[in-house]
Amino acid sequence: MNESELKDIIIAELAKIALGSDPAALDLDDNLREGLDIDSFDALNFFIALSERLHIDISEKDMGKLNTMGEILHYLQAQKV
Repeated sequence: MNESELKDIIIAELAKIALGSDPAALDLDDNLREGLDIDSFDALNFFIALSERLHIDISEKDMGKLNTMGEILHYLQAQKV
């Protein structure tokens, strides 16, 4: 899966939890929680949905380190998604 496809999946999952926002407008270095005004529970739900959709395991330890679109993309690429 290429970076563009991964980004589209991330945006689609973020749109489900950050209703009324535009995740596609975020830059790679923007903090997702701040930019979309989501709390830690929403972020957890996002990572669970992403894990299920991509059939990978994202540990809670790693979730806490993934704050930007760029960080999430690099993490997923390292997981060979």
